[in-house]
Amino acid sequence: MLSIFRKFKDGLARSTRGLIDKTGGLLRLKKLDASSIDALEEALYAADFGVETTEEIIGEIRSAYRKDRDLHGRAVAEIGARVLTRVLEGSEGVIRDAETGPTVLCMVGVNGSGKTTTVAKLGYDLREDGQKVLLAACDTFRAAATEQLKVWADRLDLDIVAGQHGSDAAAVAFDAWQAAKSRNCDMLIVDTAGRLHTKTHLMEELTKIKRVLGKQDPAAPHYSLLVVDGNLGTNSIEQARVFNQSFGLDGLVVTKLDGTSRGGALVGIYRELKLPIFFTGLGEQPEDLQPFSVPYYVNAIFGLDDGPDGKN
Repeated sequence: MLSIFRKFKDGLARSTRGLIDKTGGLLRLKKLDASSIDALEEALYAADFGVETTEEIIGEIRSAYRKDRDLHGRAVAEIGARVLTRVLEGSEGVIRDAETGPTVLCMVGVNGSGKTTTVAKLGYDLREDGQKVLLAACDTFRAAATEQLKVWADRLDLDIVAGQHGSDAAAVAFDAWQAAKSRNCDMLIVDTAGRLHTKTHLMEELTKIKRVLGKQDPAAPHYSLLVVDGNLGTNSIEQARVFNQSFGLDGLVVTKLDGTSRGGALVGIYRELKLPIFFTGLGEQPEDLQPFSVPYYVNAIFGLDDGPDGKN
């Protein structure tokens, strides 16, 4: 089994490769020069770290370079990792058990973000962590979504409650909560219909689901998580902002980071909105959905060989 740090390294390989290629092999640089700094700056922008974070990283590197003209590539990478660690302070979201009844996670997002797949993978992750999990297929708008979640649930041996195509999504959420309560489930994960954040009537359906769950438990849903496609980069910021204003988000899940060279985007998203990142999608397998870890992320993105615990 791959170590968690190896999953981050493999999942962020395209972003890391962009930083390395544009600098002619960042970690292999025996001596930094002005052109290498310029190349790294360009690479950071290309990886979608955003203006503020890029300027902060490059500013600290230039300052270190003025003091030490023999600065080598690994030292530069370590400076970058240190800056990112500071920027991402407080960004790790953690699921905590509800005081009573099942902990309810409501997953929202636009079509194509990987939301339904993420629901199944998250169920698997929590089940492997010893939790009793129930999935709720509340995407009744798209028939294929319910079937997709059923296939995943069967594959991963997860229990699921589903309604008919076109049925009331909030009613399915109610049935699922009742089932989770009667079965003494620890976690109820609610999949919702993918929707554009600009579609007001669909956003209102989310509010109804939230209201129905809240009548069963005033604290439910305990976590409302927006699933965003890592390929969109910082374009996800406006999407997240509207969902947050309309629905009230507790955090994010950033998917498909293995398929993009824009792995820096989650930094910009967190910096802009201060929404914690609960999970990251680093591959296609169920175990490739991993809790977000700042140390693993920053070391992997800069191509440092070892994780924070010294393991690779």
